Amino acid sequence: MATQFTPDGDVGSVSPQVDVGLRQYMLHVYNYMAGGLALTGIVAYMAATSGLYQAIFGTPLYWVVLLAPLGLVLFLSFRIEKMSLGTAQLSFWAYAGLVGLSLAGIFLVYTGASIARVFFITAGTFGSMSLYGYTTKKDLTRFGSFLFMGLIGIVIAGLVNMFIASTALQLTISAIGVIVFVGLTAWDTQRIKAMYVQADGTIAAGKKAIMGALALYLDFLNLFLMLMQLLGGRRR
Repeated sequence: MATQFTPDGDVGSVSPQVDVGLRQYMLHVYNYMAGGLALTGIVAYMAATSGLYQAIFGTPLYWVVLLAPLGLVLFLSFRIEKMSLGTAQLSFWAYAGLVGLSLAGIFLVYTGASIARVFFITAGTFGSMSLYGYTTKKDLTRFGSFLFMGLIGIVIAGLVNMFIASTALQLTISAIGVIVFVGLTAWDTQRIKAMYVQADGTIAAGKKAIMGALALYLDFLNLFLMLMQLLGGRRR
């Protein structure tokens, strides 16, 4: 029998029927997330090896490619309740593809061996923390505000470093970022698990699965990027 948090923070029981539905729901979330990451990786690799990224880089179109994912994820986050399930799915896949195009430079900066090594480190770390978030009986809600403060700090420091280009600051940002996104992985997993109980119908559950997948996709991707900064081997 599975457990869930009651409104007062206590742990309550969930019927076996709900537990089966929860596992299916979480499987959809992880499948969406894995599919999004695969699409991002394929697009990034193809854009780098075909010369498309090099052709875009340094032109005004590069800023469109760079900012388009942000616009799309905001659109998806604020408009998903009014979208059809098909439109929400299409928006998610489009976002993953655009992110891949914007990150194609990774294959030009880092060696393939180091990218593969860091990917597997990220996958192991993410998997462990997501499993912890799914199985723990501890309520992780109280950590959310601290994690988001850390996230905001990383974003602000990253923007500052765009102008001062400090290697030491970048390494500090990456180290703190690893801690933040490791924590967010567990926190988001527990939050997504709790969202299942609130789902009211197949379409609503499908949309929540997409938003849950988007949260975990961002956790995995940002954890990977932070680890690349720390452990990635650059091409000579």
